[in-house]
Amino acid sequence: MKKNLGLLVIVTGVVLSILVVIKQKANFQKTPNPQDLKEASFYETLDNGYVRCQLCPNYCVLAPGQRGICKVRENINGKLYSLVYGKPVSINVDPIEKKPLYHFLPGTKIYSLATAGCNLDCQYCQNWDIAQRQPEDLASFDMTPQQVIDEALKAKAEAIAFTYNEPTVWYEYMFDIAKLAKQNNLKTVIITAGYINQKPLKELLPYLDAVKIDFKSINPQTYQTLIKGNLEPVLQTIKTVHQSGKWLELVHLVVPEFTDDLKEVAQLCTWIENNLGPDVPLHLSRFWPKYKLLNLPPTPEKTLKEARKICLEIGLNYVYTGNIDDLEGSTTYCPQNQQPLIQRRGYFIEKNLIDQTGQAPSCPIQIPGVWEK
Repeated sequence: MKKNLGLLVIVTGVVLSILVVIKQKANFQKTPNPQDLKEASFYETLDNGYVRCQLCPNYCVLAPGQRGICKVRENINGKLYSLVYGKPVSINVDPIEKKPLYHFLPGTKIYSLATAGCNLDCQYCQNWDIAQRQPEDLASFDMTPQQVIDEALKAKAEAIAFTYNEPTVWYEYMFDIAKLAKQNNLKTVIITAGYINQKPLKELLPYLDAVKIDFKSINPQTYQTLIKGNLEPVLQTIKTVHQSGKWLELVHLVVPEFTDDLKEVAQLCTWIENNLGPDVPLHLSRFWPKYKLLNLPPTPEKTLKEARKICLEIGLNYVYTGNIDDLEGSTTYCPQNQQPLIQRRGYFIEKNLIDQTGQAPSCPIQIPGVWEK
C-alpha cells in the first residue's frame, strides 16, 4: 500500500511539475522591472548570464528569465531577484500556541505573515494555496518592513512570525523585518521546514528568538517521496539552531502510510534525545487530507497517543499531540513529579503556573523555554 501511494504521489508530482514548467515559461514574457524588485542574497553568477542560487539545498541554476523551484526568485538579466519582497499575501494575528510553540511566551499574540512560494513540495501541504502558487496569481499587500513593525505594534503583539508558507524563500524581506523588530522590542519567530543552507541560516539567527522546525521524517526516502527534499540538510539546520541557543521546538506530522510507523517515530525521538537532549519540545501532529493526499484518512488519535508514549519512554521530557482534543497531550508537566504546569484547550491557556523565570511552585526544576516578555 505504501509503495503504491508513493508511486501515485510521484506520478502526480511529475504531472504537476510539468504544468509548473509550462506556467513558468509563460511567465518569462512577464519579466518584472528590476528597479521594482529586491536583489536576492546568496547567489553566484555563472557564464552566459546564468546564476546559481545558494540560499537553500536546491541550488537552482537559472538561465535569464527562469525562476527557481520556489517560484519567487528569478534571474533577470544575469542577476537574481526576489519577486515577493514587501508583498505579503497573508497577514493574521494568531495565538502563539497556533504555531505551535508551547514554551515560548504562552498565551500571547503573534503577528503572522507570509508571501507566496516554497522551496519544497510537501504532498500534504496545508497552505498549498499560497505556498505552491506563483506570486502573480495571488493578491498581495504592499508593506515595507517598517510598516510590518508598525502594524505588529498596533496589534499589541509580543512577536512577529514568519510563517504559513516557507519563509526561507522570502529571506531578504524576513531578514529586514527581523532586524527592525530587534530595534522595536519585538521578538521574532520563524516557522520553517529547515531547508536552508548554513551561511544564510547563521546570518539570520542573531535576529531570531525562536525557531519551529517541521521534522518531516527520519527516513531519507520518505523525505524525497513526500516533500521532494533531502533529510541531511534539515538535520544540520536543527543542530545549528540548537547550538545557537535560540529557542527551538519541533513538529512531526504523523501521516498514515508514510510517517506513522512507530518504529520510525522511535528512531526520530532517539535522534532528538541523542543530538539535542531531552528538553526540546516535540509536537506530534495529526494529518488531515490536503493537497495531493486527499485519498488518505486522518491520522487515528490512538496512533498519536501511542507515538507520544513511545517518545516519553525514550526520554523526551516535553511531547505534545496536536490537531486533536487531548488534554494530557497538550499539557506541560513537570518532568520530576508529573504535576501539570500549563493546561491548554486548543489554542487557549486554562492554567499556567510557570513564572517568567521558568519556575513553578509545584516543580523543583526550571522548565526550559522563553517565559519573559
